[in-house]
Amino acid sequence: MERFRVTYRITGNEEEAYARAEDICLEQTVEFPLELVPAGLIRDHLVGKIAAFSPDGPGFYQAVIEYAASAAAGELTQLFNVIFGNISIKPGIRVQAVHLSESLLDGFKGPRFGREGLRRLVEVPRRPLLFSALKPMGLSSRQLADLAYLFALSGIDIIKDDHGLTNQVYAPFEERISLCAEAVDRANRETGQHSVYVANVTAPHDKIISRARFAKEHGSGGLLLAPGLAGFDAMRRVAEDDSIALPIFSHPAFLGSYVLDPASGISHYALFGQLTRLAGGDGTIYPNFGGRFSFSREECQSIVQGAAVPMGHLKPIFPCPGGGMSMENIPEMIEVYGREVVFLMGGGLFKHGPDLVENCRYFRSLVEGLA
Repeated sequence: MERFRVTYRITGNEEEAYARAEDICLEQTVEFPLELVPAGLIRDHLVGKIAAFSPDGPGFYQAVIEYAASAAAGELTQLFNVIFGNISIKPGIRVQAVHLSESLLDGFKGPRFGREGLRRLVEVPRRPLLFSALKPMGLSSRQLADLAYLFALSGIDIIKDDHGLTNQVYAPFEERISLCAEAVDRANRETGQHSVYVANVTAPHDKIISRARFAKEHGSGGLLLAPGLAGFDAMRRVAEDDSIALPIFSHPAFLGSYVLDPASGISHYALFGQLTRLAGGDGTIYPNFGGRFSFSREECQSIVQGAAVPMGHLKPIFPCPGGGMSMENIPEMIEVYGREVVFLMGGGLFKHGPDLVENCRYFRSLVEGLA
């Protein structure tokens, strides 16, 4: 009889919003007219229940709805279905937060590394971690490896494939992974640092595990996966595979429409924080405020909160703001994020000056001096 709760923000006046909350209770469980729901266990236990209902600003109400933990069947796919299945097709409903029962949380391993594990991996105990991406698409595997070497040589902690690099003819997956991992390893041997190369394994579902294992066997120190493209449960599957056992960075591609409408979808807090942790992400990449995307400071701060809110045994994960990060806004970013953050800078490292190595070293010295 254990239950879990989901907080929704619902559009409308009080009468309209309450009617929508009642509809959610049925739509997300039995999907059946209430007057026809059999009495007893189904009506009393399986149908969702409104646990709280209150105003949430002009034209909005907040409803906390309680579900039977058994309805989730111990499966991430079905849990997400109960949280936001059919009602994702209805306007005016937004998932704000999830509050999971102990038995549900125990069914998921969550992040394998989390913040502390990633810090141990790159041997950076205190300052923010530094992240960059291999780009632009169209470079050969050798050219990307040369970039990876320069990034690692100049003190970038994590060097990832750009999310658009998969298995294109100009940089085939196996060739690219082998060359880039070797390049980062070579730089580490020269500097004594512990930079890691992160391979993008976002792929058709029947290739994800084999690509992840190939990346591990050929020296990749982490994996990039876009759950909006490959599926959140695919990310969970990779995260829980002991033969892979690498940190996973979740990329936001294809997830934007979930969060851009303030009256519908899923909150930044829940999607990039809580749900990403449930699916095993160790770092959550998202567009930083002030860059080329529309996320606000408050929305980014809510992601930080969702990445660390207590969720049973699930480890806190790193927020990884990117998408237009520049040297000029690092002081403000330190002020907003503190040191429990991974700063992802791509094009900004190239735009700062003609010498990429010096640009990267300046980036590191700037962060070290302010954090």
